[in-house]
Amino acid sequence: MQAVDSDSNMKQKPGSPSDTINPNLLGVSYAVHGPIVERAIQIEKELQKGVQKPFSRVVFANIGDCHALGQQPITFIRQVQALAACPQLMSSPDIPEDVKERVREILGDCTAGSVGAYSPPAGLALVRRHAARWLRARDGVAASPDHVYLGAGATDLICAVLQLLAAPLHGKPPAVMIPVPQYPVFSCALAELGVSAAPYLLDERAGWALPPRALQSAYRAASDTHAVRALVLINPGNPTGQVLSRENMEEVVRFAHEHRLFLLADEVYQENLVDKPFVSFKKVIHSMGPPYDTLELASFMTASKGWAAECGARAALVDIPRLAPQARAAFEDARARAHCPSLLGQCALDCIVKPPAPGEPSYSQFSLERDVIQRALRERAAAAHRALNDIPTFSCNPIEAAMFAFPRFTIPARAHAAARARGVEPDEFYCMQLLEETGTSRLYYDHFDSSDVCYNCDSTLKSINSMT
Repeated sequence: MQAVDSDSNMKQKPGSPSDTINPNLLGVSYAVHGPIVERAIQIEKELQKGVQKPFSRVVFANIGDCHALGQQPITFIRQVQALAACPQLMSSPDIPEDVKERVREILGDCTAGSVGAYSPPAGLALVRRHAARWLRARDGVAASPDHVYLGAGATDLICAVLQLLAAPLHGKPPAVMIPVPQYPVFSCALAELGVSAAPYLLDERAGWALPPRALQSAYRAASDTHAVRALVLINPGNPTGQVLSRENMEEVVRFAHEHRLFLLADEVYQENLVDKPFVSFKKVIHSMGPPYDTLELASFMTASKGWAAECGARAALVDIPRLAPQARAAFEDARARAHCPSLLGQCALDCIVKPPAPGEPSYSQFSLERDVIQRALRERAAAAHRALNDIPTFSCNPIEAAMFAFPRFTIPARAHAAARARGVEPDEFYCMQLLEETGTSRLYYDHFDSSDVCYNCDSTLKSINSMT
């Protein structure tokens, strides 16, 4: 009998399907969710079972979900959604006439008059027309409904646009420039697509501005080995809460034009400004004129933020005014595979880009509800800024766009040692301690500048600072 090397025999067998998954997925790490949130869910269950904690409830501050933290929905949006889902309510005297008229318009654009039917892949033509009018009014620049695409949240559309750029160029693999600190959907999406991230550093000392030298340095470093295809801008900033100056935006446009980069403008927090007017990159590009007005741009807006904050509706739009015909056709074909975004989400988005107008029955209540929300956002931004700067070892720039702040603080040496002993980064250790001691989940952390920086607008944990 011939001896059989069982180990060798095992090596020759193919692995199971799960052993041969797409390797790109192994590089995906979405910091908005993860071990701290998982622990928060466990703690919430422990509280329900009567386990004693130093707090009575868990505050889930790991994601920008205003309704989850108590912000009230806008009545007009919910009435339109309810009536669109159940047209039998048309006879109700409790529903304002402008709500009924809006729903009749929407259902008139739906297949068979039902939000249960598919819409075109790019979204209802009616909503796209209203969005184009809203964009024209916002920017003073022409906008075409044919260049507006609706999606299941901004993340959906960001990933779709990045797919266009996930190809090698001149024999080099692709790379996309992203800010640090950044909203991790970009790094996650790039990892999943197998596209390298080329990080550039925002300048904390200059109020999280974007210095051209940082862009040039990041571009040079990446272009040695990669074809840099695009530049991501987050304005208003997430997580930094800053708003770029008009001068800084023009510097960015000149840089992108110089290097022939596709510009992705994440502008989803445009309704969260504290005391500055919003200026879009599209408006800046248009005002700069030739040759900059040929720059390719995708700008994103969502129903999940601002005064609406309808995160669960999963509704957003992207405006792509300039795109090569072949690329636009490919983008539209790819979007068609998903059939369409949620129709009730499209209803919410329609209410945002075309809210009740003065003189309409719903305007008074809508205006009051929106003003209350916007005032609360401004007050909370100011309170968070004061609270963060009152904590020993903390410092925080002014918050120019409500919802996020990015304070700097020093993690003591003993805390670094404790983190190393547990095999975690110091900022992650801090966030876990914050959760265990206060019930706040969480400081969303970003390993930025020696892993010593975290942010959160609502928490004022001080106990870890005693570890000196």
